[in-house]
Amino acid sequence: MNIRNLLSQLRPLFEAARDLTPIILVILFFQELVLKQPIPNMQEMLTGLVMVLLGLALFVRGLEIGLFPLGESMAFAFAKKGNVFWLLLFAFLLGFGTTVAEPALIAVVGKAAEIAAQGGVIDATAEAMDGYANGLRMTVALSVGIAIVLGVLRILKGWPLHFCIIGGYFVVVIMTYFAPDEIIGIAYDSGGVTTSTITVPLVTALGVGLASSIRGRNPMLDGFGLIAFASLLPMIFVMLFGILTV
Repeated sequence: MNIRNLLSQLRPLFEAARDLTPIILVILFFQELVLKQPIPNMQEMLTGLVMVLLGLALFVRGLEIGLFPLGESMAFAFAKKGNVFWLLLFAFLLGFGTTVAEPALIAVVGKAAEIAAQGGVIDATAEAMDGYANGLRMTVALSVGIAIVLGVLRILKGWPLHFCIIGGYFVVVIMTYFAPDEIIGIAYDSGGVTTSTITVPLVTALGVGLASSIRGRNPMLDGFGLIAFASLLPMIFVMLFGILTV
């Protein structure tokens, strides 16, 4: 029994190792057989790999025991309370807050500001680059907040997901025609970086919990789709940011 409990506790570690193994094999294959070069700084690489393995295992375990139950319980509580205003306000702040804290977004907007300064789009000063990066970051966070509100409204009203997404991408195509060339790539990348480690677990749990708590809603059909909104709206908002600022 003790061995079974130990294996259960170590399950996230085994799963993390399983998920990392294909990546490690691909790197080793190309490094040894294609490039035919030894792996540089082997000791540091192994240390980093172990840290990634432990971090991934702890992260997945944290999602299981913390973020997913929290998001679902809050969705149930808001549905039981029956106040749409507070639910929508919570949805907006959840989307905004998680996106502002997203490490991938911080990295992308920082690099975008650096490249914009090099290309002469903005002044090559620390103040100008910080302002550009913060403007992009707040724009994306605002768009995700609004996206989660729209996703929650879709669940409440029963709107078809495919119509919403198709209409949204139609707007993206139109915005691409009018947006400056310098901002289009950043806008498209912004849709990906918003759906990362912090945003996805809480938003997914919110959608599934809300759909599970509303009579007539199917969690499989209605509970998912919030992440699609969170990927779509940042593209529109960032291109609008480019039209207004570049």
